[in-house]
Amino acid sequence: MYQIVDQTADFIVVNKAPGISVHKDQAEAGLTMLLQQDLGLEQIYLVHRLDKVTSGVMVFATNAEVAAALSEQFSNREVSKFYLALSVLKPKRKQGLVCGDMQKSRRGSWKLSRSQHNPAVTQFISSSLKPGFRLFLIKPATGKTHQIRVALKSEGAPILGDTMYGGQQADRMYLHAYQLGFSVQGKHFRYTVLPDSGEHFNQLCKEKVQAAYDQPELIAWPHIPKFSKAKNHE
Repeated sequence: MYQIVDQTADFIVVNKAPGISVHKDQAEAGLTMLLQQDLGLEQIYLVHRLDKVTSGVMVFATNAEVAAALSEQFSNREVSKFYLALSVLKPKRKQGLVCGDMQKSRRGSWKLSRSQHNPAVTQFISSSLKPGFRLFLIKPATGKTHQIRVALKSEGAPILGDTMYGGQQADRMYLHAYQLGFSVQGKHFRYTVLPDSGEHFNQLCKEKVQAAYDQPELIAWPHIPKFSKAKNHE
């Protein structure tokens, strides 16, 4: 369900598996509660979220002071976040910027609108992984619910396994939180976690990621226009 990547006096970094919620999900304990119980801690603090079907790197605070500081960094977009995704469809553009307000749609899904009052902002680049498969590196500037999934759908390349947004059926949804950077007590931390589940997140994919996207923060990303700061939800 998870692997501990790092643990300090102030925070815990984990690699979350797909299929587990961060909160309690019906009769199943969520990741937050599992960590608390497994590590014997009185309380841990959830400061951001990943969808149940998304895997990858997450940080939890172990005290209220650090929780407040990390929550503020996420809210103010001071945290660096990079994701990996696969699609079996070629996007309209190889790279670009997707901006638009998010509106609730049917059955818990969301859709992108043309208005930009409080937009979801997503940068992406893509490359061919193998015949019929496209690898995406994604940099969300905001953290709105389902924004990456909606952004890739809007580009004509829904994520493999994301049937809610038109993706082809697969053994999992192929969206993975790849890298996370944040500051605690004046020190900067950056954690990179390669995906380790799913038949298509295989050795070929990992080698491609390491060769092309080993330092995603150094890539020349599309320019982001200035928007009012939006509250993050992930």
